[in-house]
Amino acid sequence: MSVLVAKDLTKTFLHPAKCELLKGASLTVDLGETVAIMGPSGVGKSTLLHILGTLDTPDSGSLEISNHNAIGEKGAFLRNQHIGFVFQNYNLLEEYSVLENILMPSRIGREWGHEERAKKLLKEVGLENHTHHLAKQLSGGEKQRAAIARALCNNPNLILADEPSGNLDEENSAKIHDILISTAKNLNKGLIVVTHNRELAKECDVVYTLHGGRLERL
Repeated sequence: MSVLVAKDLTKTFLHPAKCELLKGASLTVDLGETVAIMGPSGVGKSTLLHILGTLDTPDSGSLEISNHNAIGEKGAFLRNQHIGFVFQNYNLLEEYSVLENILMPSRIGREWGHEERAKKLLKEVGLENHTHHLAKQLSGGEKQRAAIARALCNNPNLILADEPSGNLDEENSAKIHDILISTAKNLNKGLIVVTHNRELAKECDVVYTLHGGRLERL
């Protein structure tokens, strides 16, 4: 079953100079499938990921997430209900506990009763002993594990990760890669990861390169 279907996405920025980043990018992601998107810096990988996550809109093309049109007014709702994000810089609230950070997406969506699920996710990523620690007390690798658990708290069908190991050393990068891939497989989630890391890409089911504004399958 496809969790995401994107067809012919285009995006052009006009300032400071005209730049056509996407010129008809298309891809399909199924539940339980892991997809890597590679390419040089500046080609539009993060822009594409933001569009796929409804954080930005394309100039043209279509996007469906869990069989819903994801372009337009429903984008924010679909984002909170069906998508989990993992960012390079973690985006944790430093003065809140790890558990409070994990629960933040459900609180934003005014959903309660997710605490047991959050604790299970913390165990899944190896942070069960850090539940009540403040986020600022965690190491970089631990913060990214917490970010992965947060991305999964609302039980989304799709996980989008933007350079998830970009700020980590080799050892912690390998751990984060293993957690991302195994979690997506074990919980039957679609995973799209933008990365420069070839080792992470090798672990994914499908690898694309963004070239000339289009996705090419390797």
